[in-house]
Amino acid sequence: MTQALDSETVKPFKKRRNITLTIGLTLVGILIFAALFAPLLAPFDPNAQEMAVRLMPPSASHWLGTDGFGRDLLSRVIYGARPTLLLVSLILVLTIPVGMLIGISAGYLGGWSERVLMRITDIFLSLPNLVIALALVAMMGPGLMNGALALALTSWPPFARQARAETLALRRSDYLAAARMQGINGLRLMFGHILPLCLPTAVVRAALSLGGIILSAAGLGFLGMGIQPPTAEWGSMVAEGSKVIFDQWWVAAVPGGAILFASLAFNLTGDGLRDRLDTRNAD
Repeated sequence: MTQALDSETVKPFKKRRNITLTIGLTLVGILIFAALFAPLLAPFDPNAQEMAVRLMPPSASHWLGTDGFGRDLLSRVIYGARPTLLLVSLILVLTIPVGMLIGISAGYLGGWSERVLMRITDIFLSLPNLVIALALVAMMGPGLMNGALALALTSWPPFARQARAETLALRRSDYLAAARMQGINGLRLMFGHILPLCLPTAVVRAALSLGGIILSAAGLGFLGMGIQPPTAEWGSMVAEGSKVIFDQWWVAAVPGGAILFASLAFNLTGDGLRDRLDTRNAD
């Protein structure tokens, strides 16, 4: 009887987590589709200026209106998905390997190696992400790669701390003891046996952190430190629209809505993945 009640209680939760993951992946798919097929989806050239129709409200010819240079906002929002996703991809490629390497090394080696690596991690965790990113971009110059490097520098510590905690839990497990009995040690044990077990949670953390990364990237663009005009980028578009936000609200609201859409998509995906990969929710 109790087992039947538990089963009935788990079913709504499983259904809800599947819906969350499905919605999140659908929204991410729409975002990727828009970025890949922007030339086919955009009704106008995103950089074409037409001063005769500047600051037009949404209409039949321009569905989301135009900006201060007469450029179609729908086209610019669609094209703006490209640098945003590229920047996010670069940051993940840089942060996940670095964070996993430091965290697994600290948890496996222990001793002074762990203390040194984790104190370095704590130093970077104490730094405010956007402020440090702004300082680095100011020194290196604005641009896609510089922005990615600056944000990646302060985005890896959470991955390192999580990988260290999981490695410490695994270090005395029967699974690793059996691997050692077969003569597996060192790098082969760390990256052949510990790394695969730490990857699922790293994927979940990456998905959950993407929303914040998108906001940070938009913040760099808003302050003029990101991808430079005339390239369509959501943060710089919001900055342009903020000058006329009280009279022509759509100029800032449209790219702001795109940022919200992207953040929501990745947050829902992260929530769904966390529930799906959590062993406590297994059947």
